[in-house]
Amino acid sequence: MIRNLVIAFAAASFVAACSSEPPPQPAPPPQAAQATSFMVFFDWDRSDLSGQAQSTIQQASNAFKSTGAARITATGHADRSGPENYNMALSLRRANAVKDALVRNGVPAGAISVVGRGESQPLVPTADGVREPQNRRVEIVIGDQQARGVPAIFADPRAYCKALSDKWRQYRTSQIDTPEAAAIARCEAGDYASGIPVLEDAHIRANIPLPSPGYRWPGRPYTPA
Repeated sequence: MIRNLVIAFAAASFVAACSSEPPPQPAPPPQAAQATSFMVFFDWDRSDLSGQAQSTIQQASNAFKSTGAARITATGHADRSGPENYNMALSLRRANAVKDALVRNGVPAGAISVVGRGESQPLVPTADGVREPQNRRVEIVIGDQQARGVPAIFADPRAYCKALSDKWRQYRTSQIDTPEAAAIARCEAGDYASGIPVLEDAHIRANIPLPSPGYRWPGRPYTPA
């Protein structure tokens, strides 16, 4: 009788052990939201949008709609070729021009923040009075601005290629029919993968600052040899 009771107790314990579920595992911590960034450039002392700028803003609008982000920030900048107070106002005009275009493309106005930085945050450091194309810009950030790991210009290959092309033309206007001219043409045709490295190498050989000093496409840190 005792033997039978021991066997029954052991069987019941085995069944209870098999039927018990393991404790639930803690949920993994949420991943930080990644920001998406775009860059729009302007002519000297202007706040109107070029065709290229309109195209970039359309891309930013589509990205905002597809990600379901709650916020989008347009931050305007100016180069150092004018008075500081004038450049602050100019940077705000540029940011507001981008905001208006975003709204026309379907982004709610209430979701857009506008910031003006004047000449205080250049992509390319320059002396006072220098007209620098890369510093005349509006940076469009979708989501958390703190999530960016590299300069925002690298989010848009078309804008980055235009930045390289404009810089090369500014410094090397006397050269035509060169590998660099061919690379510019490839970039303008949308072949960024083959055009950008050629232009980056040309800038480095000629000691021309890259659009974001210290980085190469697509945000790889660059250390001169």
